[in-house]
Amino acid sequence: MTDLIQDMRAPVAEPGTGQVRTGSAVSRIDGRAKVTGEARYAAEHFAPDLLYGVVVSSTVAKGRIVTIDDAEAMALEGVVEVMSHLNRPKMRSFDIHYKDMTAPPGSPFKPFYDDRVIYNGQPVALVLADSFEAARRGAALVRVYYHEDEEGHDTRMTANLDRAYKPTGLRAGFEPPPPEKGDAEKAWKAAPVKVEAEFHHGVEHHNPLELFASTVIRGEDGHLTIYDKTQSSQNSRWYVSHVFGLPKHKVTVRNPYVGGAFGSGLRPQYQLTLAVMASLKLKRSVRVMMTRQQMFTFGHRPETVQYVKLAAEKDGTLTSIMHEAIGETSKIEDYVEVVVNWSGLLYACDNIKLGYKLVSVDHYTPMDMRAPGAAHGMVALEIAMDELAYKLHMDPLALRLKNYAERSPADDKPYSSKELRACYEQGAERFGWDKRTLEPRSMREGSELVGWGMATGAWDAMQMFARASAVMHADGRLVVSSAASDIGTGTYTVMAMIAAEAMGLPLERVTFQLGDSTLPAAPVEGGSSHVATVGSAVAGACDKLRLTLLRYAQSAADSPFRDKRLKDVEFVDGALRLKRDPSTWVSLATIVERSGHDRLEEKYLMLPQMLKQRKYRRMVHSAVFVEVRVDEELGVVRVTRVVSAIAAGRIMNTKTASSQIVGGVVWGISQALHEESHTDHRYGRFMNHNLSEYHVAVNADIHDVDVIFVEEDDRIVSRLGAKGVGEIGIVSVPAAISNAIFHATGKRIRSTPITPDKVLAGGP
Repeated sequence: MTDLIQDMRAPVAEPGTGQVRTGSAVSRIDGRAKVTGEARYAAEHFAPDLLYGVVVSSTVAKGRIVTIDDAEAMALEGVVEVMSHLNRPKMRSFDIHYKDMTAPPGSPFKPFYDDRVIYNGQPVALVLADSFEAARRGAALVRVYYHEDEEGHDTRMTANLDRAYKPTGLRAGFEPPPPEKGDAEKAWKAAPVKVEAEFHHGVEHHNPLELFASTVIRGEDGHLTIYDKTQSSQNSRWYVSHVFGLPKHKVTVRNPYVGGAFGSGLRPQYQLTLAVMASLKLKRSVRVMMTRQQMFTFGHRPETVQYVKLAAEKDGTLTSIMHEAIGETSKIEDYVEVVVNWSGLLYACDNIKLGYKLVSVDHYTPMDMRAPGAAHGMVALEIAMDELAYKLHMDPLALRLKNYAERSPADDKPYSSKELRACYEQGAERFGWDKRTLEPRSMREGSELVGWGMATGAWDAMQMFARASAVMHADGRLVVSSAASDIGTGTYTVMAMIAAEAMGLPLERVTFQLGDSTLPAAPVEGGSSHVATVGSAVAGACDKLRLTLLRYAQSAADSPFRDKRLKDVEFVDGALRLKRDPSTWVSLATIVERSGHDRLEEKYLMLPQMLKQRKYRRMVHSAVFVEVRVDEELGVVRVTRVVSAIAAGRIMNTKTASSQIVGGVVWGISQALHEESHTDHRYGRFMNHNLSEYHVAVNADIHDVDVIFVEEDDRIVSRLGAKGVGEIGIVSVPAAISNAIFHATGKRIRSTPITPDKVLAGGP
């Protein structure tokens, strides 16, 4: 280490200014790979002996398989096998083996387990061939004969509200409605101003651009390397290992690139099970990819009915909030999500009563979809608040400010941070809300009615546990790793930014590794928790590495760093230097080189400070302002302007964070005006199972979207001061649109999507 001292004082090039700072706008590190085609997704990995699998889906909703006639398919050139419950390899039987890390209570679906059919579209056979074309043709030739259940099936959720029940099991991330506060019924009856409304939201499907696929590459030793479309490589590995009784070291799951998921990748989907099953049976590499139609056969945002009652004094003071929701689930699992709790978290009120029930139908189990629960629950609350404002002859924003909660109303906890008031102020100013006329139908431009509406948004600010490692190499490169996922949110970039800032390195010298089940443990990517969770783990690993580098720099007897602490030094542009004497510095590469190691590594386990965090209500907030233009003769609604003001803690990358909010707004417009899956209840089957009939917002539907991030720093949620921005972008956008439509037309519509026929009819 004696030469190290001379390097510290050597007259070499001074550190530059190329390091990155969190909070700046940085383009995606993975952007070039995606636009040039270098990024390979789950269905784009190959093996010399690869077989292609195409799924045969059931055509009945409930019954038993009598026979499977695969003679024609097996006679087709290139077809190797037709697999079903009749000839599958060994599977475990207990429900516990099929429960992934995000499974709801109940009995998970077991693909090819037996001859039972429990929903229409269920996979019942898999044709495997040497080419995709042969497998697809073979799947069309398989004939499956059923004995339908004598009792029939029932997929009508709203026709069975009388048999709704309270869910008894719990699920990670689900918080049951709190006990009643005060006497909400009594207060509602006594109040001078009341609103009572019913809301309905139809089924929605995720429809990410990338189809669900799994490529299983079998090694000579039987090791399975699986490229899966998933929001957690470790969750998929967990599932595969348990279902097939495989040791963890015999399975590696990778998901370096995910072409959108929005919650559909939280649970392992059936193509993964079938691909592994086929690989084990045939001892070959296998790829199974769903069709676009099959993307409608494994979960969806549930159909929901809601009832909201609000009561207030004549000055607008809320005296009662009652909110009940009934959601759809399957016959095998109790899918639950937080729908009504938001009504006890936003507005000051002494009397709050919340309820949540389920109705089971013969569909596949619903699943989380962007902002699960809040995307429905907040819409109902915020439309009801708008109705109440009109009954009070108050400005809708003024009503919200009148009942602004400084502490969480339901449990009286303080907020870890809450800059919602700033969201209201900055959003309203940017939008020009003060120029809004109060009366409906009072604004017009040409042949179109113009309406301005607003709504509040809220989402949980979550943090889970995660591990991360940070490795400084002798060439000055930093490699940081965690089994996180990047589902399009910018995880690669943000984690590299956090590490680069911590170590004083330019971004191009930092690599963040993710999407591999062998990397340090990370939670499932969901709930907008990755930055607060994995980002904090990355920061922790880098802090430990900084200390290690300082200690090695101190090891020489005459080191100028010998008695210095971390507070006395700084890491700048790839070097360690004294704060009081910037001319005294040493490159990080030299420290590693002279340490006697080719790399220095530190690991960190990030555990949430639960005892501290549970004392607070941790949330992100938004205020959404919307302008719509309505052609009253045609019932066509155009969303021409949106301002979304967000309070989500410190923003790590303003560019990718803004993209997340814009994406949420686009989806909010789509949810409000376009998206709904329709069921033919005679067959229990979704009818519009394609992108020509399942309508989503397109470029022509999107106009000006303005995103504001208000200043907020929350060190209770995370050591970085950051919260999450993925979910909050969509929350309450449909409510703001509905409220704007009322302002434009005087017609109150309480169901989504708000299609032209509803606008023409004036409801429901």
